[in-house]
Amino acid sequence: MYDPKYADLMHSDPNLASLPPHDEAYSARRSSFSGMGASSFYDDPLRFSTEDSPMMMSPWNQVSPFPNTKMPWPHSSPAVDEAPPQNALVGSLVREEGHIYSLATRGDLLYTGSDSKNIRVWKNMKEFSGFKSASGLVKAIVIAGERIFTGHQDGKIRVWKVSPKNPSVHKRSGSLPTLKDIFKCSMKPSNYVEVKKHRSVLWIKHSDAISCLSLTVDQSILYSASWDRTFKVWRTSDSKCLESVPAHEDAVNSVVASTGGLVFTGSADGTVKVWRREIQPKGTKHSFVQALLKQECAVTALAVDEKGSLIYCGSSDGLVNFWEKEKNLAHGGVLKGHKLAVLCLAIKGQLVFSGSADKNICIWRRDGTVHTCLSVLTGHTGPVKCLAVEDDKKSNEPRWTVYSGSLDKSVKVWSVTDQPPHDMGMGMMQYQHGMDVDSTSDSIRSGGSLQ
Repeated sequence: MYDPKYADLMHSDPNLASLPPHDEAYSARRSSFSGMGASSFYDDPLRFSTEDSPMMMSPWNQVSPFPNTKMPWPHSSPAVDEAPPQNALVGSLVREEGHIYSLATRGDLLYTGSDSKNIRVWKNMKEFSGFKSASGLVKAIVIAGERIFTGHQDGKIRVWKVSPKNPSVHKRSGSLPTLKDIFKCSMKPSNYVEVKKHRSVLWIKHSDAISCLSLTVDQSILYSASWDRTFKVWRTSDSKCLESVPAHEDAVNSVVASTGGLVFTGSADGTVKVWRREIQPKGTKHSFVQALLKQECAVTALAVDEKGSLIYCGSSDGLVNFWEKEKNLAHGGVLKGHKLAVLCLAIKGQLVFSGSADKNICIWRRDGTVHTCLSVLTGHTGPVKCLAVEDDKKSNEPRWTVYSGSLDKSVKVWSVTDQPPHDMGMGMMQYQHGMDVDSTSDSIRSGGSLQ
């Protein structure tokens, strides 16, 4: 049920808080594609905007108290313990230069993107390198070999390469679409599509912010999702745009490429859609298969496990739904662990991680169709916008390093395990607010019922 006190966190990019209800700009903020007419967001809280710059709508967008934005990240903390407990905060990376919107890992390197336009590279909790784009908030980062693809608020995808002589040097190698393809495509009037009244753009270009990037397993195809309601398909070998798919009735907030040629998209229109990729002589063709979910509140995050057997969906109502591919994508259940919108998801092995506008990260362990909430990571002072998980190769036991980026302008580093806390009863009591949980039970079925 909608609660007005949480209205400030509900947008097409619902991880971003809006102005308070009494602000005049609040009621004027509307979806560019929803056809809402003159109704306001406050009157219809389950609709989502695709227009204003998210950083301008965030209450965490305050002037930095540190005038020198080029200073090193001052709040890096050393490891809490040589042998951390089951789930522990290892350290925090804080620099007053912008909200953290995107994370990606490559080996022992961590890439972070923010609304400062900087992409910073970290190694062993220290700044290793960095590079800056000419324009555009960095909303997504994916890595394919020695190339880094970044998606931006200005609708562009920029491509960077790591120097073979010096791994700390990153040079921009181009953008998607390429200037050559733009020039070639612009020669034909039929290559223009109308995105708004009296406004047409080339079909190979996004006309609004890029919200998500995803690579196929073999990294041969890159998918980009946008607030312009489409997702586009790119061949990474030559940076050619193969296809543009008008996928949803509102902003596409997430796209995930899975195994078997399946692609999943989630949107502010409240739907999760399944698409099937067919390789053709001149490119690809994506056909709509089915809609897994239709709801009033926005779909804000998607994730697929490594085998492609499970698809998870986070929504602005704080729920995580999932489906099982082996059962013809039948609905498997609902995870109830958050009080506000789920903004990001990550999967590693049997563990599922969900980050939320409630500033928390839930760690779920999957056993069949039963999901146990092992722990809730707390410490961020703003919505958790992005997650990345890597195996902890230094540990003698199964352990993972979790990176969480937040609108509080920090990245936190956690060490986690797949074992429940020593005092499971106390741990389960902590999560009872968000789930239908009996504290005497160690296992929670996906829908919240007891096993």
